Amino acid sequence: MALQKVSKFKLNQQGGYVCRTEFVYMDENGQTAHSKQTDNELLGQSYTTSPGSLGVPDGSTVWMKIWVMAGNDNQASQAFIYDSSSSLTAEYTCSGTTLANHLALDGVN
Repeated sequence: MALQKVSKFKLNQQGGYVCRTEFVYMDENGQTAHSKQTDNELLGQSYTTSPGSLGVPDGSTVWMKIWVMAGNDNQASQAFIYDSSSSLTAEYTCSGTTLANHLALDGVN
C-alpha cells in the first residue's frame, strides 16, 4: 500500500507536559535523520506544522515525533510522504504524563 501524501501535521496537545514537534525522515542516502524542533507546545493547545519549515525535504518519508521536556519522547508508527503541494493534514493527539505519554493518529483531513 502506498504511503499517503500530506503537507502538514496537527498536534492536539492533551498531555500533562511541555513538548515540541519534530520529524524523523529518510534522507537522500536512505538514513534516518531528525528535523529541527518547534517551540514549546502547551497543554490544551493545537499546533499545525509543515515538515518543510523544520528542514524536511519535499518528497521525504516522514514520521511525526514529540520531544517531551523531562520525559520520554514518542515517535508515531505511521509514515507519510511529505508533499508540500498536498492539501491533507495528518492529525495527532498526545496525552498522558511525562513518563507515560501517548501519541495517536486521529486521521488525515
